[in-house]
This record gives sequence, C-alpha cells and structure tokens, in this order.
Amino acid sequence: MTASTRRQFLRFATAASIAVTSPSLLWSKENAGKVRAWSTTADRKYQALEPLQWRSSNGASSAGMRIDASQQYQEILGFGAAFTDSSCFLFSQMARDARQALYSELFAESGLRLSVCRTCIGASDYSLNTYNFDESLDPDPDLTKFTIEHDRSYILPALRSAKEMNPEMFLFSTPWSPPGWMKANNSMLGGSMRKKYLANYADYFVRFLRAYAAEGVNINAVTIQNEVDTDQDGRMPAALWGQEYEMEFVAKHLGPALERSALDTKIWLLDHNYSLVGRVIDELSDPAVNKYADGIAWHGYVGTPDVMTRVHDLFPTKSAYWTEGGPDISSPDYSTDWVKWSHQFTQILRNWARCIVGWNFLLDEKGRPNIGPFPCGGLVTLDSKTQTLTRSGQYWAMAHYSRLIRRGARVIASQGDFSNIDHVAFQNPDGSFVLVLTNRGEKQQAQCQFAGQTLDMPLEPGSITTLTW
Repeated sequence: MTASTRRQFLRFATAASIAVTSPSLLWSKENAGKVRAWSTTADRKYQALEPLQWRSSNGASSAGMRIDASQQYQEILGFGAAFTDSSCFLFSQMARDARQALYSELFAESGLRLSVCRTCIGASDYSLNTYNFDESLDPDPDLTKFTIEHDRSYILPALRSAKEMNPEMFLFSTPWSPPGWMKANNSMLGGSMRKKYLANYADYFVRFLRAYAAEGVNINAVTIQNEVDTDQDGRMPAALWGQEYEMEFVAKHLGPALERSALDTKIWLLDHNYSLVGRVIDELSDPAVNKYADGIAWHGYVGTPDVMTRVHDLFPTKSAYWTEGGPDISSPDYSTDWVKWSHQFTQILRNWARCIVGWNFLLDEKGRPNIGPFPCGGLVTLDSKTQTLTRSGQYWAMAHYSRLIRRGARVIASQGDFSNIDHVAFQNPDGSFVLVLTNRGEKQQAQCQFAGQTLDMPLEPGSITTLTW
C-alpha cells in the first residue's frame, strides 16, 4: 500500500469510527452462500458468470483486498440521468411499444432500476428551442404570465411513465437560466442574474414546484443554477451567479419561501465543478445558508473528486450529490468506454457522493436535438433514420452499480492495492453485499478477503465485474 493510499484509508477509517456495528453487519459462513457475478468486457455486456464460492482464508495476502463491513460511510440515494427537453421529445417520438420497452429497460426492477433523475426548469442547451415559464418581454415581477404549458406535451408524460416504472423515483430540478427579464442582458443566453428579482425568482421556484405537483410529479430537490460560474459565452441558456447572490437567494428568499409554502423540497448548492470547492466552503460556513442547504451538487468536468471528502470532513451533515456528466457523441469510444466511466464512478463513490446522475437519457446519432455548442451523447442513442438503439459505455458502467446497489445501501471499507484495479463495496439494507471491480489494465487475478474468507476473482482486461453475496 502506498503512503497516499494508506493516508486515504486511515482518513476513511477515522471518519467512520463513530459507526456502530449492528447484528445486520455480521457475516457468517452459514449465510454466505455463493457469490454471483456479472461482467462487461469487449466480448460481453453485463453478462452473468458462473457463481463463485468463498473459501477459508489461510492468512492475509499482501496482494489481497480487505472488505470491512463494520466501517460504513454514506447512504446511497441512487443512480440516473437527465430528462432534458430533447430526451423527452425523442421518447415521445418513439413507437409506443418501443418506448415502453425502453422505459422498462431503464427504470423497472428487471432493468437498470434508475431512480435519481434530473429535470430542467425551462430550457437547457439540450432543448428544441429556448423557453422558460414566464415568457414576458417586459418585466413581470408578479409572474402573471407564469405557465408550465410547454412541459405538458411530452416532459410531464415522460416523468409520469418513469415514476410508474419505478415508484421510488427521486427527482431534482435545475434551471439553466432565469427568464430573460430577470437578467442583466434581458436574454436567457448567457448574462447574469439581477439582484432585484431574487424574491420574484423564489416565487418562480415555488410556482414551478406546485404546478408540477398538481400534475402528479413531485420534485424532491432543486439546485439554484446549472453551473453557476459560467455564462457559456452567451452560446446557450446559462447565467452567472455571484457567490453573494447565491447565498442571499438561499438564505433570504428560496429557503424561507419553501418554508412558508410547507414544501419539503431540498436545496442543493453549486451544481458545478469540483474546482469551486472554496466557494462551497464559504457558503456552508454561513449559518443562514447552512440552515437551508441539504448538500452540494457536483460536476466532474474540472478538478478531482477528493474535494467532496474535504467538504464532508468540514460539514459532515451535508450530503454530496454527483449531478452531471455524459459521453461525447463524437468520440470513437462512445459505446466502449465503460472502464473510463466505472473508474470515475468508483472515485465519486469513495468520496462520499450519494448519487451518480448522467446527462441526457436519449439523443440521436449526432447528439441532437441541441441548441448549444457541445457534442454530448445520450446514455442511449436513438438513430433518427432506423430507430435503432445504441447503448453508451456509460450505460454499461451504470448497469454495474444501479442494478444491484439499493437505495439505503452504505458504502463500506475496501482497502488494498492492485495495479490498475478500482474497487468500491456496499452493504444493502437487506444485509447483502456488493463489490464493483474495474480492471483498467491487462488480465489479472484479484483476491478479496472478507470476514475470514477469501475469494479469487479473475478479471479480464478492460472489464467491470460486479459481485454480490
């Protein structure tokens, strides 16, 4: 074990030292049973392997990985992707049977069981056009023109269908821009929020939440702004939010507005990159902001995931949520980069994140519909000519986590050094265990040690393997 790895493990162990071992954490040979396994490689996609069996351990191996269920970390909320305007429109264009089959594959108990998903409050860059819920050309502080009519045709039906497939669906919603009249440039494209409309914007959030609830879709959390620290050079719906504005909005407007309205919707700060960790620490250090903030929404485009542990160590009652990251449709490995994604997922989950949420659920073979500048791909691609579905590498990586890790599972300690192997372990609420191994290198053997037992697992090159027992 390297010095840095040892420091990380000791840090995790210290953070978990207050955990109390309960009978549900105890493992015995009598109830262990066989180990089931699934693997994704160049030749197979989430394919079941022959069951394995624990054997009595003859002593710790220096090359082995040790799993310790007595050391528990964050509780898992779930996995998912975003119901953007573009994705919901494409869902609506599919033949009914094909659409229902895809919903079942993504959300049902027999499929990926995706259960934490994002919606957009108005247009994002993945929309058919630019829109918001108060399209007034002149300032409308009383929100007399507020309406969610746009979302009734295909966004709300998509959300209701997903919730029917998975009643545990947790939805959080994000604006890419306030209405243009609330901004300094009077446009949804780029620009910045105007302070004088903060109270009106809090009312806008409350009206959105109530309108969605009236349609049978409850939103469980909101973020203030997608990527608060960029206006994307005015190329798409976006808005700059100064740190002071976000703090004032949460502490004096949105938090109290939700409280007055008796809405239990959670507030997540930032919704931007790891590199803005200093801003996060400053905001949570303010008692008035801290009072209303449930946690932080993180993106992984800039910086490293260990900053989530840094924030957790300072504010252990605040949760971390990983809320955006998706494939590049122009990349030659769009459908084969599952190892890259699983490596990233492991690092996210080993740094206190409670969920992993990708970007668009569904786009076409050119990453469209798209009114922005970025070449993103969907978790799934729908060919615009043949209606054929292609699953991304991110999809196959997601399957290794979402299918077996249940809501309420806890990350547990897994410690040991392997060459090019990532590992993360979990205990589900029913007492079962899950271990995800990602092999970024050549074929090799991994030895796992757990409760006096040993398991030898051959790992194919460029593979993900999920074990459960």
